[in-house]
Amino acid sequence: PCAFPYGSMAVPAAAALVQYVALRGDLARPPRSWPLGAVVAQGCHAALAAVHRYREHPDTGAYLEQGGAMRTVVLEAPDENSLLDLAEMLRQKGVEHQLWTENPEGIPTCLALRPYPKNQVQPHLRNFKLLK
Repeated sequence: PCAFPYGSMAVPAAAALVQYVALRGDLARPPRSWPLGAVVAQGCHAALAAVHRYREHPDTGAYLEQGGAMRTVVLEAPDENSLLDLAEMLRQKGVEHQLWTENPEGIPTCLALRPYPKNQVQPHLRNFKLLK
């Protein structure tokens, strides 16, 4: 089966470029209860910041060239500590990413990896479920 919902691309699923975004799930639940739009905006900010920060990387350019076939996977970090732990683990493993902090509150809300071949980074993210 084709791993791409957009048609027949010749790239095998394992080598497919994906941008992973890990968003705090607790933001939308009490006691914070942020509106859906505010939570989605955090993911957008993080993804754009990561693409901008790593804009010179060949994988970032190749990812953006895919246009409507770009693949983004949004994962849930249950809370602030799990997000910060993920950021530290990625830093230690040399995985390039951008942690997004909502200001002026100073609340870490999301992180996004630069686009990577899926098989290079998926093992680091196995403990995170898809955001629902």
